[in-house]
Amino acid sequence: MIENLAEFYERIGRSDLAAEAYIKDKPYFTVQDSACRIGHVSFSYRDFYKVALVLETGKLYYADKWIMVDRPALMFSNPMIPYAWEAMGNAKGRGCFCIFNEAFIEASEKMGTLADTPLFNPSKERIYFLNDDVLKSVTKIFDKMRRELQTDYSQKLDILRCYIHLMVHEAMKAAPTSTYVPHKNAAQRIAELFLTLLDRQFPIEWPKKILRLKSATDFADRLSIHVNHLNRVVKATTGRTTSDLINSRIAQEGVQLLQHSRLSISEIAYSLGFEELSSFSNFIKKRTGSSPTELREVAG
Repeated sequence: MIENLAEFYERIGRSDLAAEAYIKDKPYFTVQDSACRIGHVSFSYRDFYKVALVLETGKLYYADKWIMVDRPALMFSNPMIPYAWEAMGNAKGRGCFCIFNEAFIEASEKMGTLADTPLFNPSKERIYFLNDDVLKSVTKIFDKMRRELQTDYSQKLDILRCYIHLMVHEAMKAAPTSTYVPHKNAAQRIAELFLTLLDRQFPIEWPKKILRLKSATDFADRLSIHVNHLNRVVKATTGRTTSDLINSRIAQEGVQLLQHSRLSISEIAYSLGFEELSSFSNFIKKRTGSSPTELREVAG
């Protein structure tokens, strides 16, 4: 359910692009044309960021809702929010999109002016409809990014990041007019997305990857729904509470790390979101009946 870059290119009929140099830990940025492709795409996460100028008619699905896109729009997606696009034809022109990975985004941007934008804030709108003036401005930005990609300038990635900033704020300057419609099978879809989001956090890869989503509220924020709604549908669908499912999965990972990794108990505790070792010890003891030290000794 996690689509990587090569799979994305193959799905859109651009498998030739999959051969492009792409190294996970190296900055990646590209701009490509898009065209109307009739049909439905299954819900999935992507392992990249995407900003798309949409010039076709279709439905954009997010979590428990969808929106009709029937005029020029700018669409934002990031690796933490699953979505699906159903093209319905009637393309008004040739759209385009830019794709970039986590390594392209600098930490200062995630914590700074872009933190409260659709790129990183799951509560923000995913779709921004564009009037003629903003459409012209966004189109020019895409053109400038294409030209910059062709240069040999050593700092061109900095320029491309500036263009991303500019495009985000061009969209946000206009008040979004999105009107979302609930899914008929919303409860089942939300529960499935929650379970997928929970599972894809593992395995933990210390120290690069530590647990980020640790509570029902964290997951609700990622799925852009109210935490009470998430708790209700998860309980109705699975028969278990959201917190119980989260804690069970964390405990499972904790046991695995204690018995099969060389990480210290303190490192395991921190990687699983526990700031205090005593809190982790109490958590493991409550869930398994054994302390972290006992579990490690059993593994031997």
